[in-house]
Amino acid sequence: MTQTPPSNVPDSRGQNAYRADPALAALMQIYLPGDQRSALLPQLDRMGDLVGDRLEELALAADRNPPVLQIRDRTGAPRQRIDKHPAYRKMEDIAFSQFGLAAMSHRAGVFGLAGAAHPVAKYALVYLFVQAEFGLCCPLSMTDSLTRTLRRFGSTDLQDRYLAGLTSQDMDALLQGAMFMTEQAAGSDVGAITTQARLQDGQWRLHGDKWFCSNPDAALAMVLARPDGEGQGTRGLSLFLVPRDLPAGTPNAIRILRLKDKMGTRSMASGEVALDGAFAWLVGDPGQGFRQMTDMINMSRLANGVRSAGLMRRATSEALFIARHRRAFGQALIEMPLMRRQLAKMLVTSEQGRSMVFHTARVLAAADQGDAAMAPVLRILTPLIKFRTCRDARKVAGDAMEVRGGCGYIEEFSDARVLRDSHLGSIWEGTSNIVALDVMRAARRDGGFQALDGYLRGLSGQSPEITAALNQAMALVSAVSDEAGPEVRRAASALYHVTSAAFLAWEADRLRAFDPVQAQDRARLSRMVLAHRLTARDPLAPPEAEPNWLPGLLARAGIDPDAPAHEASA
Repeated sequence: MTQTPPSNVPDSRGQNAYRADPALAALMQIYLPGDQRSALLPQLDRMGDLVGDRLEELALAADRNPPVLQIRDRTGAPRQRIDKHPAYRKMEDIAFSQFGLAAMSHRAGVFGLAGAAHPVAKYALVYLFVQAEFGLCCPLSMTDSLTRTLRRFGSTDLQDRYLAGLTSQDMDALLQGAMFMTEQAAGSDVGAITTQARLQDGQWRLHGDKWFCSNPDAALAMVLARPDGEGQGTRGLSLFLVPRDLPAGTPNAIRILRLKDKMGTRSMASGEVALDGAFAWLVGDPGQGFRQMTDMINMSRLANGVRSAGLMRRATSEALFIARHRRAFGQALIEMPLMRRQLAKMLVTSEQGRSMVFHTARVLAAADQGDAAMAPVLRILTPLIKFRTCRDARKVAGDAMEVRGGCGYIEEFSDARVLRDSHLGSIWEGTSNIVALDVMRAARRDGGFQALDGYLRGLSGQSPEITAALNQAMALVSAVSDEAGPEVRRAASALYHVTSAAFLAWEADRLRAFDPVQAQDRARLSRMVLAHRLTARDPLAPPEAEPNWLPGLLARAGIDPDAPAHEASA
């Protein structure tokens, strides 16, 4: 009888993504407010369990079975709908209903909380969720952001009409949101939008084509359009809320022309939409559409950063797991110095992203509670994250695929899917060049330069090395005389790296009292950012010895707490 030889293909399936990440549990002690911690920590553990198994299974199935547009029923009558795979529908239930990810920032009651959840609660859960599924996070983010925009700028009548549905955890009552902004000639150049808004018999009607609309069959969409008679550029735009169905229950004049055949986020529908005199409500003041939509875009950018940080964590966690469990040349991969060097680079980058998004969520909470000093800090942190965290995710995902080797290139594992999805972050809501320019705009015009400088200097745990790097980064930003010049990206990267080093050091200082091991790890990561991101190195210099603490840092970065690796079938 022939025996099947044991497989040398490590498979982390079944591992709880929260328990395998002790740094996340430690960070929740300093970022989550104490009155919400007891309710949310069990939910993080539950989400981690789903991510490690059931959500991963559903995500792979939904990725293999993308949505399909139907434009007629079987009798030939026009009746457009998007058919979504049952696996995607089950993930919608987990995200919108079971965890209330689109509702928790806007009302009490999710997980029994007496008030709305702290932003870190939502972003920590999404940070875990995206490690299994990226595509659905776009409708989640847009529903959440649309609700925020409606609460800030919408009339009382619109809020009374729609907020309950937007924040419902009942899938039959839920209203999902979308954002229709991009046109063929108006991508990053929002001022070139040509969609027209015409006031007819006291009602607004929109005419035009929107070129890239994710979640195009959403119940509600925020749309930028130019009222008749308004001038060119962003100052002539107004913001409108467009319902899929009219108040009488009949379909609005919205046609989904086709769905996009995308490189990534295949589980979620994106399409081209024609507005053929679609009924719409004006949101906020006329002519202020771009300013109002900017708030929605900024929240979407932060959510994009959270998703990119989560993808980096997934990639790094998988690489660490593989390196511990795969053997070659008589030893585990992680015992090889060159592999440890590669893993350390991935870890530093992914931890920079994590600290940036969680700390920015902390700043967001303060700004939303009326702290005027935090508003310009938030204004510059958001494009910083979008510029660098989203871009870094592409490289980390590619490096993780390489660690797995040939199996990482096939679709049975999620490496290829994670790599494909990681590319969206640096395109959606502004490409890297556009967002780097927005960093400089926030620094120069919106008070972000002085605000961020003062905020970072006031954080605890800052070393003389961080202060020196901060001085140099701020001097570089000041020296970039042309706000749209060729050095803008370098200045934005320097600002990102020194900010992340400062946040890591602050985390280390706050953790020291109750988790000295994690505190030491955060401090070392901060110093690694300074040494490897902000310090010039001679490429011809003699080799440096590996720090004796590096194996321990990597061992704690991704552990197997209670789920041994099960071997893949030969």
